[in-house]
Amino acid sequence: MKTLHLRKRPLAMLTAISLLPLALLSSHAYAECERGDLDTLYCDENGDMVADRPADESEWANPDTLIFAYTPVEDPAIYSDIWQPFIDHLSDVTGRDVRFFAVQSNAAQVEAMRSGRLHIAGFSTGPTPFAVNLAGAVPFALMGSDDGQFGYTLQLFTHVDSDIETLEDLKGKRVAHTSPTSNSGNLAPRALLPELGITPEEDYEVVYSGSHDQSMLGVVARDYDAAPVASEVVERMAARGLYDTDDVRLIYESDRFPTTSYNYAYNLHPDLVEKIEEAFFTFDFVGTELGDEFEGVEKFIPITYKDNWQVIRTIQAANGVTYTPDNLE
Repeated sequence: MKTLHLRKRPLAMLTAISLLPLALLSSHAYAECERGDLDTLYCDENGDMVADRPADESEWANPDTLIFAYTPVEDPAIYSDIWQPFIDHLSDVTGRDVRFFAVQSNAAQVEAMRSGRLHIAGFSTGPTPFAVNLAGAVPFALMGSDDGQFGYTLQLFTHVDSDIETLEDLKGKRVAHTSPTSNSGNLAPRALLPELGITPEEDYEVVYSGSHDQSMLGVVARDYDAAPVASEVVERMAARGLYDTDDVRLIYESDRFPTTSYNYAYNLHPDLVEKIEEAFFTFDFVGTELGDEFEGVEKFIPITYKDNWQVIRTIQAANGVTYTPDNLE
């Protein structure tokens, strides 16, 4: 597989290139091999459910400039500044120039890594399996506490002045889900709520807001009757004063899910991967803007996709999700 080095191209080109349809980004495919749900670009001979590094060392990518992307957010410029202390640390440890890439959608982020133009990325919970199977992403870390705890919950909010007190009251209402691939914003409610007596689409109207931020702000503005959202997102919104917690009421909260996964591209040189992992696991959140933004997080902790995303794959399977470009869109 040909490696394309971003340093030879203006960064502004990345957005346009990454929006190419997934099917057009590569025609290369391996010969028959064990791959599970992985795209035909990849093999999984060791059964860990992520793409194996190419056997041919000439296909290992070792770029002078590393591109890092966090998940799509309402205001990418804010997160560019928040992530800067980590970007500086990553650059120091790897000895490479590191640039922050503000992605506009989950699909664009997955496509950018698949095309070889995104090397390290934080993928949201629901889109992580798409990144693994379509883009060769290898999840290796999550944000967590010193005692190894991590994760977030699905929280379902309504306006404080609404007549919705319980899940049963959602019947006949207009409820904002975030996007089709979102775990807490769509797939988890579809899998979990029917067991509690309320079925999305059947008992209430589902409208897609586009993001957790928009869902929450829509509830506050009473554009939506209710919305399932990720606890970590709305907690950060509240901390930044984007909404008043007194304006909403929590009517349901799930058990905890894994949060954003941090990934490297499957074909990176193993020496570079070692340095990337070192940078993540030695970063100190304390006293940084990143630590202030993600309250309760002290460090990155190691994880595996096979074990830590099992609950998410189960939820997605219950929703009939298959990891295809069309479903990602």
